[in-house]
Amino acid sequence: MTELPHRVGTRTATSLVADVLSRVPELTDALVTLIGEQNPGYRRMKVVPPHDLWQSCHDNLTRVLQLVSRAAGEEPDGTDLYDAARATGRQRAQQRMPLDDVLRSFRLGGRLVWEALIHRARAGELADPDELLNLASWVWTVVDDTSAQVAIAYHATERELVRVDEQRRATLWEGLLHGRAKEPAFALQAAQSIGVPVDGPYTVVVLDAETGDNRTGSALECGLAEAGVVSVWQARAGTLVGLLAVADTTVALRVLRADPRVPVGVSMTVPSLADVDVAYRQAVLARNTVPPGRVEVAALADRLPEALLLSAPALAEALIERRLGPLLKVPLAERRLLLDTLNSWLETGGSINQTANAVHCHRNTVINRLRRVETITGLDLADTAAHLELSLALRASWLLPPGPLA
Repeated sequence: MTELPHRVGTRTATSLVADVLSRVPELTDALVTLIGEQNPGYRRMKVVPPHDLWQSCHDNLTRVLQLVSRAAGEEPDGTDLYDAARATGRQRAQQRMPLDDVLRSFRLGGRLVWEALIHRARAGELADPDELLNLASWVWTVVDDTSAQVAIAYHATERELVRVDEQRRATLWEGLLHGRAKEPAFALQAAQSIGVPVDGPYTVVVLDAETGDNRTGSALECGLAEAGVVSVWQARAGTLVGLLAVADTTVALRVLRADPRVPVGVSMTVPSLADVDVAYRQAVLARNTVPPGRVEVAALADRLPEALLLSAPALAEALIERRLGPLLKVPLAERRLLLDTLNSWLETGGSINQTANAVHCHRNTVINRLRRVETITGLDLADTAAHLELSLALRASWLLPPGPLA
């Protein structure tokens, strides 16, 4: 803010300012009309009520003239002559009025003040060139300084509003994820604030927060939008949560799987916002089915056995102990060979040849390893009734932390 020196003018300049100050209500009417004609942003936005605009113009014209009078020689009285400018900046930010339009109005006001001073000078035959030059200089210096105060207050309020909006949005998201959308009023409020319809269907996506710049919520939103999928995202502690307005996750999964950097969980679809809490729990469960150290996009619909195991960890541990317990005592290197071979054998439906191809060894080696598993565990692998439990036990051993078979 420019420091206004005293005694730069004369009694004539001070008198001119005082004369125009007495006509501020009339000048205010003229400025309101001028803004309506030459600042279309106010008409377009329609967020500043007429009485608000008039009072703001009145207060700021008064302060600008008082600042010019101070520059022209009047002693300061300790009054904060920028209070009206700051108040206007705060108010217009709260009304979401674009700052450029606000500052344009201040320039229009400055021009009107200058024209009023010139008019009074000419009417009183006081048009001394040196005095008018000083007066012009300080009118525009005051307008610039006042506009700067408007901008400072506007930006400060804008930052506060962003912070409040983010807090409100985060609160609404937490409510959604904890089931508050079962209340119709909350569902409507959340939908309006977050920008989604109340009715679904919806799918929830959860991924770890360490995503890098190209995997932020906004980047994911843009990538999905290009594929025709509407989504909104919210960062939470350690995770990023997405709400996708889709009934079929095929396209969304293709986008998410294009370049995964972290484990991702995708829920099944739910019919409305009221069920987002269910979908969120499903997405978290799906994400947890990704084994440690691996980067995958896990859709719950494809991981139901794993999800069941994670939902009952005590039973899963009992299953591991029942079917694989003796193998836990085998040295790590041999244990991994045996378990990999057993898993491939189960996945191939008991095919020795396919298992040999999968684990890159001779079919006789596969047979020997399977016999070794039978010897250690006491299982009869020919008994197909045990195959389901074996398969589930293997899956559970990869999921439950700490991995007992790692």
